[in-house]
Amino acid sequence: MIELKKLTVELPNGRQSTREVVVHPGAVAILAEPVPNEVILVRQYRKACETSLWEIPAGKLEPGEEPMAAARRELSEETGYTAGRLERIYQFYTSPGFANEKLYVFYANELTAGEVHLDEDEFVETRQFTRDEATAMMQRGEIEDAKTLVALLWWCQTHR
Repeated sequence: MIELKKLTVELPNGRQSTREVVVHPGAVAILAEPVPNEVILVRQYRKACETSLWEIPAGKLEPGEEPMAAARRELSEETGYTAGRLERIYQFYTSPGFANEKLYVFYANELTAGEVHLDEDEFVETRQFTRDEATAMMQRGEIEDAKTLVALLWWCQTHR
């Protein structure tokens, strides 16, 4: 659940202005490496963009949920995998000009395959890509999702 607030703020010059702010519960994203040099991406339609995007698995935090628990839940829901090893690599605000969403990005490996259990309103294609394929996709502009770009750039630079 997100909320939109219209706030009155005092500017550094003493004047007042308004800001519309999207209040967001936070989210997680997981760069999952099932075997060395391969990553799992999911493709899903994003209404806000009116297109399907290749992304790393991700989802919103539930109320009171810790990011690590949410990352394990989302990875399992979207890919069926459970992670033997899960580490947080980044946390950042996705669009601080209008939203307070904080995104926690995790790296998962030592994966064990299981059953996918998507939410009833989720329809995703899941596929593994090699490092070279993912790099080529970024170079061709086929990865348009910011969290995925951040995670893939990290993976390509640190896991050679």
